[in-house]
Order: sequence, then structure tokens, then C-alpha cells
Amino acid sequence: MEKAATEGRYELATFAGGCFWCMVTPFEEMDGIIRVVSGYTGGKTENPTYEEVCSERTGHYEAVQITFDPAVFSYEKLLDIYWQQIDPTDPGGQFHDRGSSYRTAIFVHSEAQREKAEASKRALEAKGIFDKPVVTPILPAGPFYPAEAYHQDYHKKNPVRYGLYRLGSGRDAFIARHWKKHNPETVKQEKAPSKNDRSENGQSLKGQSERHPSKEQRWKKDRSDLRERLTPMQYEVTQNNATEPPFRNEFWDHKGKGIYVDVVSGEPLFSSLDKFDSGCGWPSFTRPLHEENIDEKDDTSHGMIRTEVRSRNADSHLGHVFDDGPAPGRLRYCINSAALRFIPKEDLEKEGYGEYRRLFGEGK
Repeated sequence: MEKAATEGRYELATFAGGCFWCMVTPFEEMDGIIRVVSGYTGGKTENPTYEEVCSERTGHYEAVQITFDPAVFSYEKLLDIYWQQIDPTDPGGQFHDRGSSYRTAIFVHSEAQREKAEASKRALEAKGIFDKPVVTPILPAGPFYPAEAYHQDYHKKNPVRYGLYRLGSGRDAFIARHWKKHNPETVKQEKAPSKNDRSENGQSLKGQSERHPSKEQRWKKDRSDLRERLTPMQYEVTQNNATEPPFRNEFWDHKGKGIYVDVVSGEPLFSSLDKFDSGCGWPSFTRPLHEENIDEKDDTSHGMIRTEVRSRNADSHLGHVFDDGPAPGRLRYCINSAALRFIPKEDLEKEGYGEYRRLFGEGK
């Protein structure tokens, strides 16, 4: 890959900056940037998998490799953008992502790149932006292994999830706090998901805070697209507040271990660990995975007074919540199966929900 790129007018740049999902968008779609690939580098295992890298036994970093035209977009500009995406003072990871695979590093492909990287690092230190030393190392580039297909262009495949992850990880807040006042014109802002940004897998947070999205990040639904993507029952339930038949729906007596996500956007909603048999004929849960992903509204339809439950980002109708559940919370989230998609625990990693493996005694 490197030989093919450097024989012509293109060069390679390789940067590790924590979660590689977040290191693609700052560089893509600029004149002179040919491609940005997420992958693994700096380790000892050939062709590692994501699970192997996350185990921290291979020595790899999550990284991006950029093919660029130096006549159009210089390596110095790439370095400037790189520094503004990371916390270069943190040797143990990035933001809420901890561990060796999330460390920062600049991997140089030539002596010229090494000199430019070192000069850029000295210039950063001289600005006095951070109150701790810059510890990001400059290392010789080695083999780079592209990550699995589901990690490539993750922000396009899962726009809502990606936006929420950036917020939850603390990355966006850090960038705004340290860079907007120093160099605001070069801080690339993340675009809120538009109605054309659609996701099959939805949103996830590796971090565990700031899960509440702004209004601008709410899911924008394109009903014509949903009619094509959802079954008639899924559409009627999520979009028109319908109720599926009791005891004749997919998950009412489902016993699998995993999580249930919004069938429209994929936002994580419930865990099988909180599921119980209420006898009502619909899947019931004692609590949501994240209260911030749920909206509750008064519902006076059909001559009843109830509390409706909707997903916060996709605004999907899910069901209702009642106070006749088991102790200690006494809540029963009575949810339509048609509003849910089930992710088995063994598929959480490949579906992009790897942070939930720990609920089932697996992973970090």
C-alpha cells in the first residue's frame, strides 16, 4: 500500500489519536486528501482483529492512514489538524477510552516527515495551550492493517451513534475548550445527522457520560425511506403509534442475552438483563439502558391516562411505562417488539456495540 502511494505523487500519513472513528472526519473531503482508512499499526501481530487489538496483547494502536497529495495539501497542514483532534498530554488513552490501543502517536514514513513532525510538536509546546507536557511520540511507520469493514466510514454508516459517541467520550468538549479560542477557524465542526444520514446500527457510546444529544443532533426521519426499510408493522408502530398484538410478536417471550435497540436508528434502549415476564404479551423491562435515550410523554388516547415511551433521537413510538413492575423500581416498560432490534451478546462487537459486552461479563 505504501509503495503504490509513494511511487506517484501521493504520500502516506499515519496518525493514532484514540478511537479511529473520530479520526476520519477531520481529514476527509478536503482537496488533496485521496482516502482515509481506519486500521491498526505499531504492534507485533499480523492482521490483528479488533477483538485482539482491544485485548491489548498485540501492541497495536487504533490509527488512520491518510493518502494525500502534498502538492495540494501539505503534511504540515495534516499535522496541524491532527494536534487539534487529540489530548497530546495523555499517555494512557484518549478521553473516556483507556488503554494502550487508544494512545496517540505520529508514525512517520520518511526522514522529511520526522523532521516536520518534530518541528510541529515543538511549535505546539511553545504555544502553551496545555498545562501538562506533550507526550505524543513520533515513531517510524510500520505495517498498517485496515480495520474490519464495519469500522470504515463509521460516521456515515451510523451518524447518530457517531455523534453521540463524540459527545459522550468528551472529545468534542476538550477540542472546544482548548482550541476554539486559539485557532477557531481551523477547528472542524462535526455536522449533526441530516435526514439523509441513515443508520442501520444506530448510535453508541464508548464513554458513559453526556449521553443527552442536542436538538440539532436529533434523528431526522425520512418517511419514504422508512417505508422501504421497515416492515409494515414496524412502520405503523414506530411512526403512527400503533400497538402490535400481544403474544403474537417477536420478543414477548424472547430469552436471548443481548441488548435491544431502536429499529429505526439503533440507539441502545434495553438489556435482556432487565427483561422479565410480566404476562402481558409484550416484552417488558424494569428499566432502560440509558434514561437519556428515552422520552416519556402523557398519553390520553383511547380514553386512558398513560405514559408513552418514545426513543429520544429517532422519536420512535416504543410503548408505555407502568408502575406495576417488580421491586425495587416497580416500573414496567411495556414495549412493542416491532420497535426493537435485538443484538445478541456475541454480535455486540461486530455490530459496533462492544462497550455493552461488559454487561454480560465479557470484554473491557
